[in-house]
Amino acid sequence: MSAMTSRAGSMYMETRSVDGLGVSNVDTDPRQSRVVSQPAPILDQSHLRPGKQAALLSHDRTLELYRENAKKTNDPELIFEFAVFMIDFAKSMVPADEAEAARNGRNINTQIEKRDELTKEATALLKRLADRGYPDAQYFLADCYANGIGTARGRQDFDRAFPLFILAAKHGHPDACYRAGTCCEHGWGTRRESAKAIQYYKKASVGLHPGAMYRLGVAELNGNLGLTRRPKEGVKWLKRSAEHATEEYPHALHELALLHERGIDNVVFADHEYAAELLAQAAELGYAPSAFKLGECYEYGRMGCPADPALSIHYYNIAATQGHIDASFALTAWYLVGSPGVLPQSDTEAYLWARKAAEAGLAKAQYAVGYFTETGVGTEANQQAALKWYRQAAEGGDRRAQKRLQSNNRGQMSALDRRLEMEAMKEEALGAKGAKGGDGCVIM
Repeated sequence: MSAMTSRAGSMYMETRSVDGLGVSNVDTDPRQSRVVSQPAPILDQSHLRPGKQAALLSHDRTLELYRENAKKTNDPELIFEFAVFMIDFAKSMVPADEAEAARNGRNINTQIEKRDELTKEATALLKRLADRGYPDAQYFLADCYANGIGTARGRQDFDRAFPLFILAAKHGHPDACYRAGTCCEHGWGTRRESAKAIQYYKKASVGLHPGAMYRLGVAELNGNLGLTRRPKEGVKWLKRSAEHATEEYPHALHELALLHERGIDNVVFADHEYAAELLAQAAELGYAPSAFKLGECYEYGRMGCPADPALSIHYYNIAATQGHIDASFALTAWYLVGSPGVLPQSDTEAYLWARKAAEAGLAKAQYAVGYFTETGVGTEANQQAALKWYRQAAEGGDRRAQKRLQSNNRGQMSALDRRLEMEAMKEEALGAKGAKGGDGCVIM
């Protein structure tokens, strides 16, 4: 979902429910100091008292409170924020599965019905505001349709989203301009038109949209979207994007780091220290590829970074917790050996991280899980389960798994040596990285 949801801020932020209970301390909304036409403030806070006397509201009561107060105003901003609140609330209503619903004493079908009713009410409010020309509502409703919220069977509907992106873009809405550009580039809800995509990206860039500036930079660097290849102009766009990088759009920081790692003749000079700084900025914004690359730098002492187990593990953790499979497998290697004063050795943790990467499809991790399962490292030994993991790894091209299966078929499956297996994991990680070459950014 877009960062637009954060705009719903002060109206409900402090009363949003926590574990089914309303939060007791509510900050005064600064908008209440404005001179407004309605006779009463949008939030009736009379039920809220400080300290132990605070009234705790259920989700449903909190929602009803906002609904009652939203009906008292014609302020489009407040109605918009209420609609955003309902969408956020609706997304949190349905548990992941029936077992979770049962634990909480809820019927999952009933929750789905309530969620759909709430979403329908919210999108109706958004549509009414969009028809009145309110650009934030036009963009947010388009974003909902693009993400399958309020659509038939929860499917993405760019045929309805694209016109709304265009309407909001006409008001100069930077996010809408950027999304209109992506639709024109990829043919989502409209024809593929690179020239129009460039126009919308440039319009979004006027509003300092980091995603649009990044896309223009990559297009200039590579000479795509109908543009002539101009590396210097591309780097300028990337620098502008990097200056305004956010958690949602950190990509320019990573791309600039890669450029400064290797340099471009007469365009970018090689500077490993600066490249590492850019990667650190992107990693702190939560960008997994940058965090993984820094984890490698501090593990193996690359790009001018000292070998530092603590920093290596720190950055691998940032990447792994976001599902970066190579980072997950890197943590497997760290837990197998441990690091004195930094990370305790743990076969169980090594197995769990390898399992996470293996389930995501990483062949070398599948082999590792097979090895762990065969030898009982971090998990219970199970020969048949190990063979299943070896087969998956072999299908993914892992040569050790293929040899292990061949030995099993010949009845010559010898015991595995833990030290040799650990060394092989390290060597494979280094070799695979060298074979991959650079790790370029995915264009968003």
